Amino acid sequence: MSADPAPDPPPPFTRLNRPNEEAENPMSEEQNKPADAEVEPTAAPAPEAAAAGTGDDRVAALEAEVATLKDQLLRAMAETENTRRRAQRDREDASKYAVTSFAKELAAVADNLRRALDAVPAEGREQDEMLKGLAVGVEATERQLFAAFDRAGVKRIDPAGEMFDPNFHQVMFEIENTGKPAGTVVQVLQPGYTIHGRLLREAMVGVAKGGANEPGGQHIDTKA
Repeated sequence: MSADPAPDPPPPFTRLNRPNEEAENPMSEEQNKPADAEVEPTAAPAPEAAAAGTGDDRVAALEAEVATLKDQLLRAMAETENTRRRAQRDREDASKYAVTSFAKELAAVADNLRRALDAVPAEGREQDEMLKGLAVGVEATERQLFAAFDRAGVKRIDPAGEMFDPNFHQVMFEIENTGKPAGTVVQVLQPGYTIHGRLLREAMVGVAKGGANEPGGQHIDTKA
């Protein structure tokens, strides 16, 4: 008894093409593409126009800032100059008028020296050598005091014969029938003093009183 021949091998598996496969498969070829391929880029603004607009705005802002800083600088410089001038003026005033109180006290000393000299009669100076020497010494002291006044800017006011000035004179009384125009200083009771043009002490004076028939006659307020 003979053996049966071996069976033939089965044919290779062959996939049948299905015409409706693409319709049945929900994933299409377009959906299998990468996500980047599906997004279309939007149109960007022109870089030249954007840069031009930004540059103009920045230039305008910088110009405004420069103008503000310049104004602040000018104001600061002006304020500094004003402060310097005020400080210089205050320093000069302090130097000029530092001796005001002391000079006012010395003005009374000058008055007493003059009274001492006026108290010595001319005949007594001629007859008495001691009295003459004393008067000469007092006169020398008075001259030295006035020289010190000049160096300090102190000037004496002796307004005899001048018109009354309320800024520098103080009227103590009025005198009638003087033959002088009304308001003329006819008597000086006490001389005045100034220091660098500023009043240190008023001069006490008596002035002529204008009559009713005198031209330009006027009444001087003695309480001014």
